[in-house]
Amino acid sequence: MPAPTKKSIRFIDLVRLSLRIFKTKPTRTFLTILGMSVGISAVVFLVSLGYGLQYILIGKLVTSQDSLITLAASYPTESGLNISTSTIAQIKTLPNVAETSAVAEFSGVLTIASSTGLVPIIRVAEPSIFRLSGTSPDIGEPLRPGRDDIVLSAQALQLMNEPVDATTIGKEVHIEMYLPNPDGTVTDVPIPTTFSVSGIISDVQQPPIAIVPAGSIAVPISSFKEVYVKAKDATSLVTLRDTLAQQGFIISANIDLVTQAQKITNIITIILAVFGITALVVSAIGMFNTMLIGFIERTYEVGVMKSIGATDSTVRNLFLMESAVIGVLGGGGGILIGLGMGKITDLVLNFISAQVGGKPFELFILPLWFGAFVFAVSVGIGVIAGFLPARRAAGLSPREAFTKK
Repeated sequence: MPAPTKKSIRFIDLVRLSLRIFKTKPTRTFLTILGMSVGISAVVFLVSLGYGLQYILIGKLVTSQDSLITLAASYPTESGLNISTSTIAQIKTLPNVAETSAVAEFSGVLTIASSTGLVPIIRVAEPSIFRLSGTSPDIGEPLRPGRDDIVLSAQALQLMNEPVDATTIGKEVHIEMYLPNPDGTVTDVPIPTTFSVSGIISDVQQPPIAIVPAGSIAVPISSFKEVYVKAKDATSLVTLRDTLAQQGFIISANIDLVTQAQKITNIITIILAVFGITALVVSAIGMFNTMLIGFIERTYEVGVMKSIGATDSTVRNLFLMESAVIGVLGGGGGILIGLGMGKITDLVLNFISAQVGGKPFELFILPLWFGAFVFAVSVGIGVIAGFLPARRAAGLSPREAFTKK
């Protein structure tokens, strides 16, 4: 009797044959896919948490590109020194300086409607201070050029029993400000201008602060608490920092905070990823075990296929296709489960935050590239898990298959 003619199989037929596992072994197949999905979802959930923490933390530190190349310079508190106008003029002449914005601090009394409260820190600054410092009001807008605006912190509003929400925006504020004298006394500065609340800093960790534009103060200011110095570019930032430090200034920079924050959040993300990968490895082992058991149970089937002319590559590709299908479904399901868990957690946390007056936020963020990477890893794990059973099936002769049966 002549040997059967070796036959290859079309790709579409290969896919159809690989889908038979959902009919022949539905429970085992479903549990294997579920195991892969759980492992993938753990990776997605934990890594998206790490990226979300990084996004929130850095977003709090930086709200503008200019703030990354801006230095905040001030004299040490124990020195008792303030920055004079002549010193600021000298800083402006430095070759690496692109822009400066000085901040003066005074104490005063604020009145909104019939409510009055002592605010220990009234900052007089140019509107550019928000752009250079990388901060921004959580409610409303920052100071606007040519307007008599005022930005208040949550604690400043609480001193006057005013709500820390959008209903306060636009309310009129009158200020009585006191300038300190060298002899320890203070001078009452008349400010006939009525300010309008344009923004609110809702962070309760901030002290009672009011920020008003320098152009609204009639009395000339000769000394300042702090000056923000923007470098011409990132390459000149270090040189500018050294120059200011040599003049006795204490320097702080947002870029240092961002760099440290990135290091911390990267470590957190890696730790979370390790936990997720551990779950993925466990599910991959389970998948490998399933594919190996499936091969052992199907040795007779392999013998029949070989007897009717199936090539070694056809048998091998059938097993690889089955494992790849499980990897695809496990990866896709895991990504959906992980994203769903993240969204549900965000909803719960935002609901709790809203009950205590907090702002909505997104804690779980999954970059598109990482989602694609995780999906590719899932498919790769599926193929790798099916490689050994596929290889053993391809090398099995009909005689050996029927003997084992």
